Amino acid sequence: MSFFGVDCVGKRERELERKLRANDREYNLSFRYATNAIKTSKYNLFTFLPLNLFEQFQRIANAYFLFLLVLQVIPQISSLSWFTTVVPLVLVLSVTAAKDATDDINRHRSDNQVNNRKVQVLIDRKLRSEKWMDVQVGDIIKLENNQFVTADLLLLSSSEPLNLVYIETAELDGETNLKVRQALTVTGDLGEDVEKLADFNGEVRCEAPNNRLDRFTGTLTYSDQKYSLDNEKILLRGCTLRNTEWCFGLVLFGGPETKLMQNCGKSTFKRTSIDRLMNVLVLCIFGFLAFMCTILAIGNCFWELKEGSQFTVFLPRQDGNDAAFSAFLTFWSYVIILNTVVPISLYVSVEIIRLGNSFYIDWDRKMYYARNDTPAEARTTTLNEELGQIKYVFSDKTGTLTQNIMTFNKCSINGKSYGDVFDYSGQRLEISEHMETVDFSFNPLADPRFLFHDHALVEAVKLENPEVHAFFRLLALCHTVMAEEKKEGEIFYQAQSPDEGALVTAARNFGFVFRSRTPDSVSIVEMGRQRSYELLAILDFNNVRKRMSVIVRTPEGKLSLYCKGADTIIYERLHQCCRKLMDVTTEHLNEFAGEGLRTLALAYKDLDEEYFGQWKQRHHEASTALEDREGKLEQLYEEIETDLLLLGATAIEDKLQDGVPQTIEQLTKADIKVWVLTGDKQETAENIGYSCNLLREEMNEVFVVSGCSPEDVRQELRNARTSMKPDATEDSVFLPQRTLGKSVKAMADEVVNGEYGLVITGHSLGYALERSMELEFLRTACMCKAVICCRVTPLQKAQVVELVKKHKQAVTLAIGDGANDVSMIKAAHIGVGISGQEGMQAVLSSDYSFAQFRFLQRLLLVHGRWSYLRMCKFLRYFFYKNFTFTFVHFWYAFFCGFSAQTVYDEWFITLYNLVYTALPVLGMSLFDQDVNDVWSFQHPRLYVPGQLNLYFSKKAFFKCALHSCYSSLVLFFIPYAAMHDTVRDDGKDVADYQSFALLTQTCLLFAVSIQLGLEMSYWTAVNTFFVLGSLAMYFAVTFTMYSNGMFLLLPAAFPFVGTARNSLNQPSIWLTILLTSLLCVLPVLTYRFLLIQLYPTINDKVMFKVRQAKATPPPPPRRPHIRRTSSRRSGYAFSHAQGYGDLVTSGRFLRRPAVSRSSGFAHVGRTTTGFSPMGRSAGYSPTGRPQNAKAPDVQVTSLQMYKTIRDPAL
Repeated sequence: MSFFGVDCVGKRERELERKLRANDREYNLSFRYATNAIKTSKYNLFTFLPLNLFEQFQRIANAYFLFLLVLQVIPQISSLSWFTTVVPLVLVLSVTAAKDATDDINRHRSDNQVNNRKVQVLIDRKLRSEKWMDVQVGDIIKLENNQFVTADLLLLSSSEPLNLVYIETAELDGETNLKVRQALTVTGDLGEDVEKLADFNGEVRCEAPNNRLDRFTGTLTYSDQKYSLDNEKILLRGCTLRNTEWCFGLVLFGGPETKLMQNCGKSTFKRTSIDRLMNVLVLCIFGFLAFMCTILAIGNCFWELKEGSQFTVFLPRQDGNDAAFSAFLTFWSYVIILNTVVPISLYVSVEIIRLGNSFYIDWDRKMYYARNDTPAEARTTTLNEELGQIKYVFSDKTGTLTQNIMTFNKCSINGKSYGDVFDYSGQRLEISEHMETVDFSFNPLADPRFLFHDHALVEAVKLENPEVHAFFRLLALCHTVMAEEKKEGEIFYQAQSPDEGALVTAARNFGFVFRSRTPDSVSIVEMGRQRSYELLAILDFNNVRKRMSVIVRTPEGKLSLYCKGADTIIYERLHQCCRKLMDVTTEHLNEFAGEGLRTLALAYKDLDEEYFGQWKQRHHEASTALEDREGKLEQLYEEIETDLLLLGATAIEDKLQDGVPQTIEQLTKADIKVWVLTGDKQETAENIGYSCNLLREEMNEVFVVSGCSPEDVRQELRNARTSMKPDATEDSVFLPQRTLGKSVKAMADEVVNGEYGLVITGHSLGYALERSMELEFLRTACMCKAVICCRVTPLQKAQVVELVKKHKQAVTLAIGDGANDVSMIKAAHIGVGISGQEGMQAVLSSDYSFAQFRFLQRLLLVHGRWSYLRMCKFLRYFFYKNFTFTFVHFWYAFFCGFSAQTVYDEWFITLYNLVYTALPVLGMSLFDQDVNDVWSFQHPRLYVPGQLNLYFSKKAFFKCALHSCYSSLVLFFIPYAAMHDTVRDDGKDVADYQSFALLTQTCLLFAVSIQLGLEMSYWTAVNTFFVLGSLAMYFAVTFTMYSNGMFLLLPAAFPFVGTARNSLNQPSIWLTILLTSLLCVLPVLTYRFLLIQLYPTINDKVMFKVRQAKATPPPPPRRPHIRRTSSRRSGYAFSHAQGYGDLVTSGRFLRRPAVSRSSGFAHVGRTTTGFSPMGRSAGYSPTGRPQNAKAPDVQVTSLQMYKTIRDPAL
């Protein structure tokens, strides 16, 4: 679980500047700053009932039933008992309230768990353990290793040299690599002396609470001196303290005012698009109901004036009840009788269907992740059908698409590629978990978690291949990684980026172990021998250079420069003699990049002592220059990094989660657009985009928007749009406003020729999301097949989602695994949390959760599509059966003097929705499926109708109403005509009101049951039992209630004595039922037949294929592993921020002195038994090629003559 909440609290008045004084609570309390307590819950004991009822009565139908209840209490107009409405209404409200209460109790527990965490606070000159919620602005608190940061703090002092602390910011930006923060020297001198800290009375003036994670401005005034404060001195709530024993911090912002909480999204009440459509339709139904009641009331008025006076002899009117008043009462009586157009059972059934479909998600074994024992979970039951209408998926990258694990996968050394595994016939094998891995037992310092499968590389190392040794020596020396060895042989690396850590770990396992460093030396263990290299210079990485170099002096006194970087950059600086090797390495790089691996080229050169002495002098002068320092240093770096000799290339895999490329491919085929919103760097995000099939080589163009001003960004967006659609106009992009009361412009989808991608940086996105430019950005982005936004803050993620929600008539889904994704998850229509490595906050804020991104395709293409299909079928059928039921009353009114008499028996009216038609429609809505899950995956286009609202819309609703109108005419007039002037077999009259009522309701039940059978695509034993059982139940209940016994028991309640047995034994009655059913069904069959023949849908085509297959199709064949080549290698494996070079050489990073240690290796050489050739190195090659052979015609480098010279002292 995470440590912070998810609901932001607005301030009473706008704060312009924050002022606070350390250790002075009285002074700070005068400003009424927020405490450190958080609140994510919606209700408390007193507000639950009124707030929850207010939310529920926002659903128009609930308000309608409340109004109906009031009408039924009035005896003059009520023809039905009040409890027929109050019982189901209270039931619906109670179930929903119980569910909401349970959710809120869980939020209260989460809040209490966070608020009651303990931290040490300096109070009254003593460190006391206090609850998080009791911490206040201006307090000094002590944090210890691996603790969450309690609030936004100004770092005062730490246990590390030079007052450094190491923090992990995964909850903030998704990055797991460590960041460094450093306290001011003046506060660092306070150390952990409680007395000094208690006397500290510095005053801080800083910015007001805001959501900018990457910026902080303020000043500290202490001892009459003013010190500048920036982001490098601040610890934000959301970080975790790592590799630092302790630190002290001054609380600047607490609780809802912390930058993290300012970035969080507000909890909103999510409702599906079908819910919103239902609200509009229910309003239309109410209007139509009022229209029908008005017609009938007017009819009653005319009838009373013309015919009613003739009945006053035996039905005398009460005083003052004239025709007009009778019509007024009739209007409200018919409102009650015709209320079945929107029965409350509709909403009860909808909740049951949603609950059932939620259980299917919870029970799905194919979405269960056994490794972590994590099943899929539907955390809400109200949004299932929305899963079948998703148009935009917004995904985090780190931990969602990727495992956040970098692995050294392949490499190319001196023209030979390593990392692939071949079988005996020379065929390349796909690497799997069960494949044999390389044995690193010869190396006692190897990392046991490192896996490699190509035995040829380790054998080349054991054979002391000079190029291979030089390759790994470079990886062990050329970096800014920091090593920590708490126990003998247990080495932990702290890398600025996971890429660097993976490369150094690879060198470590292959026998070149980076062990420690000082500001002027690097100690490594080379094949068991401890060697110390003098570190003369670090030519650090930055975004322009795209490479880094180190200059070292070997123990033998030889000067060497080692360089690694993007291949295009390195190639420009190689010596002419490397031309042929470059060509071979380029082929390997194309293969690596084609597989989505992150590549680096490695090169070296030997330096002349005299030249280096001069260069170093000039370097010193440039580094101390006051003007154009960076330009002069860059010129010197360019000068020395020339005529390099190529060693090879590395390929690192930013391990994607299983099945990510296939999932994205399936979603794309289903016309779902995937946008990646990540806090990662541009190159990293772009590389993952290619790895997971989001960006593809086949795309016409991938646009990069990285402008530094609003004008630049606007121009880049327009240029991109012009490239995609040269003839695009500005006006045709907006749809006509159709939705009631909606003032926001809806943007239409624009068709472009070709496929395009868009990559936009966080800085540019900030400008693009401004009100004046947001539509420009949205229009350009929506033309693209894939969009990647990098370096985005949590708030920007939510803003992008909100922008799409606002201006596109589309359903959105956000998926993420970290706390930095919470605002995005809350903003989208559907929020999905991945149970990942970055805490559980995303899961706690989500609507659905599971363990792997690949389960998303099953959630959408199977469960989502089925849920949407079932819900739409349910609504269409439910409205049909109830409209048909109700319209018969309307036609009957013209034959009963508009007296508000019901056409059916009252018991039938009560049981129609509750018993006779409830289970069959629920059976269809819970078990129906057009095709099974295998076919759903094989035909992702089946998902598209849901995005276009084809299954249930206003158009479908009005078709359903017309169908009901036709059926009601048949159901009333056919029985009426059949019974008019009809006699029984024995000559007795059968045309009485009760017999007509029985015949009409029996015809109705048969007609709607047959219609249900036509709607159903997937018959199960349960469905069959429900349909036949309901019909049997109808006859059983009817014969029971119309029996003599029930009449004798309660004569007033059961007046239809003997009607069933007298009517249903007549052949003419059954012929009428048959004729009525046929006339109801025949037009439907004809219409559907013609539709399938002339305009078949994607569903019709696939279902035809299924019927042709006659059986479940075999699983789709596994696609062969295609080795793509690629000209794009921008995704080089490197940190894309300023490196740690200055920190390393300054000595600021240094930790406590390391314990003296042995190398951990036995001294080994060619003759050592531990390195004896075996397997392939013993002369055998399954491919028939000599192992370790150089590429043909590759020029020999000086390294091939190089042998390791042992230092006698070692």
